[in-house]
Formats: sequence, structure tokens, C-alpha cells
Amino acid sequence: MKKVLAIIVSLVLVISLAACGKAPAGETGQPEGSGQETPEKAPEETPGEPAAEGEKTELNIGVLVWKYDDAYGSTVRTAMVKYAEEIGNEMGIKINLDMQDANDSMAIQNEQADIMFGSKPDFVIINLAEVASGQSLVDKALEADVPFLFYNKEPTESSVITEPGSIFIGTTPREAGDMQGEILADLLKADPSIDKNGDGKIQYIMFMGEPNNPEAIARTQYSVETAEANGVVMEQLGETLVANWDQAQAQDQMTAAFANFGDQIEVVFANNDMMGLGAIAALNDVGYNTGKEGDPKVVVIGVDAVDAALESIKDGKMTATVMQDGDAMGKANIRIAINGALGRDWLDGTDYKMSDDGYSVRIPYAKITD
Repeated sequence: MKKVLAIIVSLVLVISLAACGKAPAGETGQPEGSGQETPEKAPEETPGEPAAEGEKTELNIGVLVWKYDDAYGSTVRTAMVKYAEEIGNEMGIKINLDMQDANDSMAIQNEQADIMFGSKPDFVIINLAEVASGQSLVDKALEADVPFLFYNKEPTESSVITEPGSIFIGTTPREAGDMQGEILADLLKADPSIDKNGDGKIQYIMFMGEPNNPEAIARTQYSVETAEANGVVMEQLGETLVANWDQAQAQDQMTAAFANFGDQIEVVFANNDMMGLGAIAALNDVGYNTGKEGDPKVVVIGVDAVDAALESIKDGKMTATVMQDGDAMGKANIRIAINGALGRDWLDGTDYKMSDDGYSVRIPYAKITD
């Protein structure tokens, strides 16, 4: 009997020791502070790494916006609001956004920046009202010792971004122009009647966003150069029309251009969709690009893929656009701003890649033709 009891006691001890050595489901089994983590939870592998001990769990992030009524910019703002909540919840951080509309005025944006940096937020996200005026905001940020980033509208001087250790979230300037040129070359191969007068050349009108904006300059240049590199002979009608990304300005300018050139116009390149839609509105007034079968049409190619442009393409009015992903840009702004606010490396815990220039993250474009 004593032997049986000894055996039972031994078995109980073995089972108890085995149970004590097994970690509950979902835990690592490593003692706290051991420095070892399971691979699937390693911080560098986790895009939403929670705030570490000693880091802030509530962040005040200011956003300076060049103007609220810009269609593409609105998609970015909407995305920032969405991801501030979504990523914040994922990381266990409450994010308070303070957005300010400069209404396309650098003077207003400077005043807003004075107030915003004076309140000492944890971070400021900047969408410049004027790309040549970034230094004034950099000076305010450095004086207040507040980290910041620029997005969408890249300062004309890269030193504005690199010297204070900031970062730019945007696109590769020439890529949209390249895609516009490629779209035209593909369209012409599929339908030679785009060359309405059959002279072997494409007569075009160019709408430019801003004269000093790197995106506008590159889109203007490479839409034409890339079309030519793909075998299209290009001939510009009149001067480049600077419409400052604005639909109403483009409509007025297109009305005047059509009065001068009329049916000679075969293609319209627009640096953004809103100017393209303005051109279409002017063309509609003279019976062009109505979407009705048999009505005359000019090829109109924009950039951004805003909802109104996609609807216009669907209706047979606009021909094509190049998508600039506002949702992806808004997400990148928030995710990288959190790292900056917490003092982490810009791209820590993310899948973003630093561009070869060493100071920017570039969001890719995509062609949309139907």
C-alpha cells in the first residue's frame, strides 16, 4: 500500500510541474524583462506597435492645410481623420487632430502656424499654401521645438525638409506626367482618329497647376516628353495655361482657348482633374464632350482620380486620369507623424521605404482609363 501511495504522489508531482511549466495560450512563457519575444510580435514586424512604457498615450497633432475645397486634398484630410482613430486605437494612443484651413493663402497659413506652434502640440503635419514659402514654417517649428512633416505639396528647396530633420510624404513628380503621356500614346495606337485633321501631329492644350510647384512642372513636362518618346508627334496650341489647380479658372481659360483654336484642339492635358473638369465644362458649352454618341470630343486626361472625374469618365466626357492615392497618403501622414511625435525613427514599425533622396516617402500613381 505504501508503494502504491508513493507512486500516486510521484505522478501528481510530475503532472503539477508540467502544468506549471506551460504558459497560458497567447503568452510567450518567457519571464517578464527577459528580452526575448515571439517572432510574430517583434516590434519591427508590427505596423501598429503600441506605445512603450514612458511614451505618451495621447498625442495632439496639428494639421495645416492649404485649402479645404481642393477635391484631392479633401480625400487626404478624410483619410487622416479615419486613420488617426484607427491607428490610434491599434496602438493604444488617443490622437487629437487640430486641422486649419489656409484657404489658399500663405499669409493666413503663417498666422495659423504661429498659433499652432505656440500651443506646443506633439507634432504638426503641413500642406503648404505656397511651395516656395516653406522656410517660414520651418523656422516656427524649430523655434517651438515641435517635430513636423510636409505632405502633397513639396517645398521647392529640399533643404527646407532635410536640414531640420523633417520628412516629405508625396509622390514622384514626373510619374503622373509619364503616365499621362503613356495613356495618350496607347489611345492613339488604338484609335488613330484622335488625330482629327490627319496631319500626323497631336495638337494639344496644357493646363498647369502652379508655376513654381515641382509636381506641376514635372507633369507639364513629362506628359509631352513621354508621349513623344512613345512615338507621338506633339504640337502645343498657344501658351501653357496656369489655372492654379482650379476648376473655374480652367473653364474660363478653356473657353478662351476654344474661341482661338476651335476644332484644332485634339487633346487637353491637365495637371489635375479639377482643371480637366473645368475644360470639359467649357467644351460642353460648345457641344463637345457631352457623352452623347455622335457629338464631337476632345481627349481630356487629368490627374488625381477624384470622384467627379471618375464619374465623368464613366459618362464618356473625360477620357482618362492618373490616380493619386489620397487614402494612402493620409494613412502615411498619420502613421509617420506618430513616430515623429514619439521620438522614434520616421519609418519604425512600418512598411514604408525611404526614397533614394533620403528625405521622402513616395506614394505610387496608377492609370485609370475606364
